[in-house]
Amino acid sequence: MSTELSTITVSDLTVHVIHKPIKNLHVAVYPPDGLIRVSAPEHMDDDAVRLAVVDRLTWIREQRDELLAQPRQSVREMVTGESHYVWGRRYRLRVVTDGKASGVEIADRGTLVLTVPDGADRDERANILDEWRRRELKDALPALVTKWEEQLDVARVEWRVRRMRTRWGTCNPEARRIWLNLQLAQKPRPCLEYVILHEMLHLVEPGHTDRFERLLSEAMPDWRRRRSELSRLPLSDDGEWPPHDVPDRVVHSSPDGELAPPGE
Repeated sequence: MSTELSTITVSDLTVHVIHKPIKNLHVAVYPPDGLIRVSAPEHMDDDAVRLAVVDRLTWIREQRDELLAQPRQSVREMVTGESHYVWGRRYRLRVVTDGKASGVEIADRGTLVLTVPDGADRDERANILDEWRRRELKDALPALVTKWEEQLDVARVEWRVRRMRTRWGTCNPEARRIWLNLQLAQKPRPCLEYVILHEMLHLVEPGHTDRFERLLSEAMPDWRRRRSELSRLPLSDDGEWPPHDVPDRVVHSSPDGELAPPGE
């Protein structure tokens, strides 16, 4: 299998191409700068890839425009006065130094109090806040996963949390495992539930097919509103960059079961 990246030019756009042992061609547009990637079947030559991209140019430009217009927070410096989100609400950070103690507390008047040890630098402060968000997310997950296990008639779903820069969640149907983006602790709780349902639904229907959308609409009629809410609030620009062979935004059905911000 060839996994080398090559580039072609289509119109005024540079397109990165990788050939893989897959049946269908996938087009992806990556944040933060709208990089275009094509995963193509091994037998498809550059001319065929170019024709496929031309056929999708309108969609690609729409995705790039949407992506570039999406609000994004710069990397937080973890100092008093910064804005930080918790469950969709914006808080002003107040950093308190207290010997060797560390912790996070939501105070009155929209203040998020971050207590750090003496001499804690930016990364140490960010880690304390991240671990608190991780606990918040993990506390919220069991009830929601159990709810959708029962409603979708699936069982023994394993879930994990990690930082992801370009995806809200992923699903591995064979392992019956979903991964959720740590940044979801910054989003409204209905958005978290939408992502959980989306990923768990891939255990029933692996691809983003018409059946997948029908099942999603039956289970959660307002899923489009929740997905829009994910796009409305800003993403942070730090986080894990995806592996080079994993597409983000997929034109047709994908076996990867990925959910990418701000939509598919």
